Amino acid sequence: MRCGSKCFIVELEIEGEKQRKSVTARTPVDARKTIRNEYGKGIEIISVLEEKKRGG
Repeated sequence: MRCGSKCFIVELEIEGEKQRKSVTARTPVDARKTIRNEYGKGIEIISVLEEKKRGG
């Protein structure tokens, strides 16, 4: 894990099916790059949101 990393929730569509994946990255752009490296360049990414910490 790199310094300044955050957790992002990436919503994507694989073969017509929407899925959510959790990705650790520094920026939303890095999160998109990670998903594209894992699933291929033809994947459709719908949204990238930073996962908020739940405080008590």
